[in-house]
Amino acid sequence: MTDTERRPCPPAPTSISPEAQAFLNSPEPFGSNDPPDDLRDIAGWEKFIARANALIAERIGRLLPADLPLDEASFDHEGVTTYVFRPHAVDEGAETPVYLDIHGGGLVMGGGAICQLMSRGQALLRPMITWAVDYRMPPKHPYPTPLDDCVAAYRRLLEERSPQDIFVGGGSAGGNLAAALMVRAKDEGLPLPAALLLITPELDLTESGDTFCTLHGVDNVLKPLMETNLLYANGADLAHPYLSPLFGGVTGFPPTYLQSGTRDLFLSNAVRMHRKLLAADVETELHVFEAMPHGGFGGTSPEDMDLIQSVLRFIEKHRRKP
Repeated sequence: MTDTERRPCPPAPTSISPEAQAFLNSPEPFGSNDPPDDLRDIAGWEKFIARANALIAERIGRLLPADLPLDEASFDHEGVTTYVFRPHAVDEGAETPVYLDIHGGGLVMGGGAICQLMSRGQALLRPMITWAVDYRMPPKHPYPTPLDDCVAAYRRLLEERSPQDIFVGGGSAGGNLAAALMVRAKDEGLPLPAALLLITPELDLTESGDTFCTLHGVDNVLKPLMETNLLYANGADLAHPYLSPLFGGVTGFPPTYLQSGTRDLFLSNAVRMHRKLLAADVETELHVFEAMPHGGFGGTSPEDMDLIQSVLRFIEKHRRKP
């Protein structure tokens, strides 16, 4: 189904808040910035990514004030920058929990200053320190480099904190890498964190789930993502567990939070992973929000606030008690 042929987006239901209804009834188009047809067109991909990053920055800029009560720093490790954020109300002690935040962006967007910007606002909401890993991405750094960078950041964090004081999470493409990191960590014999948080995760790059069909053109992710998946994979098998962690072994995974919405293209990913975790006796929660598309309702609706609170409750449940 092409963008011009896609079904009309259904009107917002009255079952959600007025703010969420307004967001759905006046969606900002995501489909006008088309990726190149040629995976070898590095210049074309770089232009596509730059335009997308500019749009992300503009949208986040509407929501975040310029001056946030955060202490900010960064460090380089194995050629990769990690941004560190500590809310002023959070202690800087050696046992203060750390959240390893893996940013989204379709596996090609959200790097550099955008990584810093996206993680800054989220860090303020968490009662802990946040490490935001600015992993390298295609077209110049395809798989396995992004996952290698996340593994390197996690190894570095294990030098600073007990696994009981580490949380790992990511949204969308960041959810892919966060889950793949768990599969890699298991394979490499690394201790796993206190909990894993996957927000509308992109867990299946083969796009085999039902909602890749049923919600195509309904979600705000209008375009098929296969071009970016193939660019990221760089010729590797999309079904490999390090690329599509939905197909990996999950026995022994940490307690896992999963979120999606009934208009989220990736709903099948979350549902299938939830069932897989349950079958492996992994403690897991699945939160599906009414009419919510990929990424929520713009960040200011009551539903968005409810999502934040449910994440914080899960973190608090699995935080080490004094």
